[in-house]
Amino acid sequence: MVKRKIIIEPDPILRKKSSILEKVDDELRELMDDMLETMYSAPGIGLAAVQIGILKRVVVIDVSKKDEKKKPLFLVNPSINHKSKNLSVHEEGCLSIPGHFAEIERPAECNLTYIDYDGKKRELQAKGLMATCIQHEIDHLNGVLFIDYLSKLKKDMIIKKLKKQKKDIDQVIL
Repeated sequence: MVKRKIIIEPDPILRKKSSILEKVDDELRELMDDMLETMYSAPGIGLAAVQIGILKRVVVIDVSKKDEKKKPLFLVNPSINHKSKNLSVHEEGCLSIPGHFAEIERPAECNLTYIDYDGKKRELQAKGLMATCIQHEIDHLNGVLFIDYLSKLKKDMIIKKLKKQKKDIDQVIL
């Protein structure tokens, strides 16, 4: 497994829609393993392939707590079929928007279909943090970030700070 570089907003690739995959093969499983390694080292609870610069509909998630056994979930071509009318609020952050968090309201539950690590079609009913995480990561596959749910002012402030952070990091000191 290889740790990959996470792309930071405002990179234009984060706003692109990811492509549907035809099959799960060894190359894709290697990508998912790398994504999981990258997510765990960040540390985070979810990562979409676009966040490492790959426009494929692939997501890895693990919402298990630090002291629990790891329970990774691999989602290929995830599709939400139903969202509950009941809403819940979670504080969200994002590996592509480091250091910024906001309370985001989303459906409390969702049902989805996806293809798993072994290429089998699956269904999942998710609620709570898992439902929030799934919706957050599927948004990534559609070029949407959690800051898009904020007011224009808050979103613009975060992007401005990220641009400054990026400029400071990219600046070379001789």
